[in-house]
Amino acid sequence: MTLYFLIKYLHVLGAIVILGTGTGIAFFMLMAHRSGEPAFIARTAGVVVIADMLFTLSAVLLQPVSGGLLMWLSSTSLEEHWLITSLVLYAIAGLFWVPVIFMQIELRDLARKAEAESMPLPARYFTVFRRWFLCGIPGFGSVMAILWLMIAKPF
Repeated sequence: MTLYFLIKYLHVLGAIVILGTGTGIAFFMLMAHRSGEPAFIARTAGVVVIADMLFTLSAVLLQPVSGGLLMWLSSTSLEEHWLITSLVLYAIAGLFWVPVIFMQIELRDLARKAEAESMPLPARYFTVFRRWFLCGIPGFGSVMAILWLMIAKPF
């Protein structure tokens, strides 16, 4: 196995982790939200915050490093349109992902408080959840588009 293919493997693995963790987080948060149960939401959001920090953050940090090494090893130019588009989409994904982390923490904390006080979820919870959901669309969509660009290199 060459160095190039080892790095490419790590790069693809990072993309899989980002997409897989993102999909799992979205699914579990949505299912917890649909339950309307503060205790279930609090536990789920607590695990989601840990998963995002452990898996997604690691992969997000790995991608530019492995991608840069792949560019260097393959003599790929920064003038490649698919690459420029991918980098712009990566920045967009990051702009939506970072606030989502703080939203997940707030959702967790609001649910914990509602559970501790034996109260229903406050209106703020639903506002933050809507924002969290809406941020996921361009954030996750950008990552899906990047994956396609990495494989197809259409232009």
